[in-house]
Order: sequence, then C-alpha cells, then structure tokens
Amino acid sequence: MSQVTSCPTCGGKSKFKENNNKITYQAIEDDELIKKVVQLKKAMHKYKEKAEKLEKELAEIKAKS
Repeated sequence: MSQVTSCPTCGGKSKFKENNNKITYQAIEDDELIKKVVQLKKAMHKYKEKAEKLEKELAEIKAKS
C-alpha cells in the first residue's frame, strides 16, 4: 500500500515516493481515496474476525483448564 500524506504545496491528499533523495507527490482523486478506505475496512474486518476467533479459542482453552 502506498504512503499518503498532505501535499506541502496545495494541502491536498497525495501519494509520495522518494527516488534518489527526491520526493515526488501525486494527487489522489476522490475515487482513489474511497478505494483506499474500502481496502482498509476490509483489512480491519479480517483482522477483527481473526481476533474474535482467537479469543474464542482462548476462552475454550481456559475453560478446559
């Protein structure tokens, strides 16, 4: 996933890359921003499901002890 920051020139959201100690900024369109939010939501949902599953397993192990 690319890194997102505020552009120092216009203040808008932008992706930045560093090549040969030169930083370049590329503006992010609203569509791209929405896609990134959706990606993050999906990743968080997967993490949440995994964490809940592990909590359930831990509770079962504690109950057996």
